[in-house]
Amino acid sequence: MPLLLVPLSLASADLSIDHVIVAGKDLKSMQAKLAAIGIPTEYGGRHNNHATEMALVSFPDGSYLELLAIQPDADPQALAAHQRTRQLQKDAGPCAWAARLKDIDSEVKRLRAAGVSVGEPVRSGRDRPDGTRLEWEATQVGEEPSGTYFPYLERDLTPRALRAFPRGKPTTQDFKGVATVVIAVRNLDAAIKRFRQAYDMPPPIRQSDPEFGAQLALLGNMPVILAAPLNAQSWLNGRLQEFGEGPCAFILSRGSGQHSAVSKTRWFGIDVSWMDADKLGWHLGFE
Repeated sequence: MPLLLVPLSLASADLSIDHVIVAGKDLKSMQAKLAAIGIPTEYGGRHNNHATEMALVSFPDGSYLELLAIQPDADPQALAAHQRTRQLQKDAGPCAWAARLKDIDSEVKRLRAAGVSVGEPVRSGRDRPDGTRLEWEATQVGEEPSGTYFPYLERDLTPRALRAFPRGKPTTQDFKGVATVVIAVRNLDAAIKRFRQAYDMPPPIRQSDPEFGAQLALLGNMPVILAAPLNAQSWLNGRLQEFGEGPCAFILSRGSGQHSAVSKTRWFGIDVSWMDADKLGWHLGFE
């Protein structure tokens, strides 16, 4: 049963999650932690920035979870110039997300007309371990580092399937895909206002979750839940002070697999199971 229950908004009806990013220092350690909770990964290769490398978990719906880490022999200057240096060095976990749309050019025009800052496309790429060259363009949305608040927009210059499915098929069938990005924000009302300006969403549904330590807001059909700390003692408050606003958890859509959870909660009428954050090092759930 999907987490998002609100009717579609015409302004963003074709927006879906392309991938989400988890940042850390050491890629092998990050892969081992996911393996320990039963989620396999596959090495994706080095980025051409001389700073980072990645592994991924791809899902049947085409979305994937990217593990982003520092190359063992990273160039110090390239690493220092990377927009996610702090998150990488501090093992921040969830740090960004990207959107997939049918028509990026129209979305850029729409966002700019709504008064949202949109950057120019930046070309990037990486080589898969098998030597296949991947190239794409990423367009920043909003003033924050790309993908840390609004999703950045990604356009493939080589076939997307080569990027999402290194072995020609999903890494796992246990989950259908990435369903929801949970974004930590300082002020829930201000964040709701920004998202409604950008995506013309209906008024949100709100909920409090003392166990998660957050006031939550569900925004129409957007695959997003905003989360503001309930109080100064909330782990979210500490995260905001350390890394600023941005993704703090990801929720997957359950597929054919069976995975154990250390805790469960109910968000907006849907049960969400949480994996062991102490073992994993960050918050990952499934519904």
